[in-house]
Amino acid sequence: MTFDWKKWATNKYLIASLAFIALLLFSDKNNVLDQYKLHVQYNKVKAEHAYYHHQIEEARRHYNELFSNQQNLEKFAREKYLMKRDDEDVFVIVEPAGKTNSDVGEEPAN
Repeated sequence: MTFDWKKWATNKYLIASLAFIALLLFSDKNNVLDQYKLHVQYNKVKAEHAYYHHQIEEARRHYNELFSNQQNLEKFAREKYLMKRDDEDVFVIVEPAGKTNSDVGEEPAN
């Protein structure tokens, strides 16, 4: 018993069904390639959402830690904005560009 390919290949219902499926898969506005691209984009946006949600939670934690304790607030103001008390002096030491701690006090090479 052999399988008759010619009979199946010329079947009009099979040809029409395959053409309809190909039409839906590749030429429709919701075709397979566009759906794949949208799925990749969705996963990317979902990952970004998780990242930013984590960043927001981290910022809230820092905010609550900073403003719940007066010493933390004072430390932050002193370090970030160089604030001081009325009876204090603040000196900012800036190293010259291109020099390291081992270069200080050495004569430049000629």
